[in-house]
Amino acid sequence: MPAKTRHIGAMHVVTNRIRRGEKEYTATLLRRSYRQDGKVKKETLANLSHLPAEAIDAIRRVLAGESLMSADDAFEIERSLPAGHVNAALIMARRLGLAELLDPRSSRDRDLCMAMIVSRVISPGSKLSTVRSLGQSTLASELGVEGVDEDDLYAAMDWLYERQARIEDRLAKRHLNVGEMVLYDVSSSYFEGRACPLGKLGYSRDGQKNLPQIVYGLLCDKHGRPVSIEVFSGETHDDKTLPAQVRKVKDRFGLARVTVVTDRGMVTKANIETLTATEGVSWITALKAPTIKKLVRDGIFQPSLFDQQNLGEITDVNEFPGERLIVCRNPLVGAQRARKRTLLLDATEQELAAIKTRVDKGTLLGSAQIGLAVGPALKRFHVKKHFDIHISDMEFTYQRKQEQIDTEAALDGFYILRTNHTAAEVPAGDVVRTYKNLEQAERAFRSLKGPDLQIRPIHHHLENRVRSHVLICMLAYYLTWHLKAAWKPLLFTDENRPENDDPVAKAVRSPEAETKARTKQTTDGGTAHSYQTLLSELATQTRNRTRLAGRTDTFEKLTQPTALQAQALKLTTNAPVVIK
Repeated sequence: MPAKTRHIGAMHVVTNRIRRGEKEYTATLLRRSYRQDGKVKKETLANLSHLPAEAIDAIRRVLAGESLMSADDAFEIERSLPAGHVNAALIMARRLGLAELLDPRSSRDRDLCMAMIVSRVISPGSKLSTVRSLGQSTLASELGVEGVDEDDLYAAMDWLYERQARIEDRLAKRHLNVGEMVLYDVSSSYFEGRACPLGKLGYSRDGQKNLPQIVYGLLCDKHGRPVSIEVFSGETHDDKTLPAQVRKVKDRFGLARVTVVTDRGMVTKANIETLTATEGVSWITALKAPTIKKLVRDGIFQPSLFDQQNLGEITDVNEFPGERLIVCRNPLVGAQRARKRTLLLDATEQELAAIKTRVDKGTLLGSAQIGLAVGPALKRFHVKKHFDIHISDMEFTYQRKQEQIDTEAALDGFYILRTNHTAAEVPAGDVVRTYKNLEQAERAFRSLKGPDLQIRPIHHHLENRVRSHVLICMLAYYLTWHLKAAWKPLLFTDENRPENDDPVAKAVRSPEAETKARTKQTTDGGTAHSYQTLLSELATQTRNRTRLAGRTDTFEKLTQPTALQAQALKLTTNAPVVIK
């Protein structure tokens, strides 16, 4: 008999479904069709049912003649840049009309200034550092400032400085209303270098006594949004900065009525006379400690009367005519100061005792040598005024001035506010609450000096560049203030801080904020963040430049946002902002 002939046919994948009762069974098979002796037959080569659907689909496509490649073979990611934090900052900046605040007309200088402001928010550093960091995120391409160098930024800073007054005028129009209060406080930051005329030695709030510094005064609205900043040379005393701010508020900002809230460091007789003589200007400030002690000596203020109350008013028509003096007593602050004083006195006494032991043993003799040892010990903890010291060539004795210590301790926890507002205009409790709002200006300085914005150290040599640098930092804080306000639900920040019925008592946090702090979680169960860690999380969303295999053209695509990133962007987009 002739041999049977068999012709090889095509392989294919089939899926069979069989229903048995209410159940349906599926079998996916790899089969082959072939012809034998003139007849078409089929053969099952393998059962593919156990394979994933993706693998079965790939086998189908290969058998259909398609060429498959891996994702690595199909795409090449040429570059990945952090983008999420840039997007969030730019969304808020555009909602605030920040570019239009700088100048209504679009220009390259305006774009460069926006780049410096946003860069300081997301990655603060020197101008040289800014040049390099612009290309390390999507910021440069978003603002169209790729390829800039330091000279470009310096020229833009000069452009910005020329517009400072108009920028501040626009901010004041937006945030300061007639009759409202403005917050004013002063701080300082140190220089690296000695070429700038503004850099002088002065009272350093940075603990850098041997470095030149500048002093700058910040005006904020009642919510702490910055409106204006002015730079003074480093030796300038705080009180010398206030008259310029009064003129600015009245003449430039055109506020017919305003209340200036400022710290006790601004209180001088000349400044009070200036404030009082300026029509439409009211003020709230506080007395310095020596003045409070004088009130006690003169019998005007008797601390014992406040053992059962923490708020009251006194008058001194001779020294403070036409003013109200509002006495506040905070027992918690008093106890804290008492503990601190005791620790400082004990530490000083311990060092003095060690010196006395050396003198008594004869290992330290001579009034000059003993004095050299005693001086630093008395200065170290700043309580020299509370010790009586006697030094001779052979003897050293010391004792506490207990009566003086007791007199000072009697004033622990007390502070006295002064204002020219009448009780009908502003009740005593509201005066206290208003003065406490200065905390908002102090918060601004912490942000300016801390990791948020890093205003210091200052490296610029030209006076106007220093002023422009400080203005950029203020505008960056303006943007930061709004970002922090928008992201409150994601931060440890108290979203609904309750108003204390007792204006003098320590501020309390809401139960929700306490829960955040304890559990490290937001109210919706997510991870609670600090401002800095949230920025870092947003920066992990990247924009990728991708090229198809075998082609030269590219396309860019953002990675899908995480739930946290999507929520932060949504809050940024929907946050209320003030635009006039």
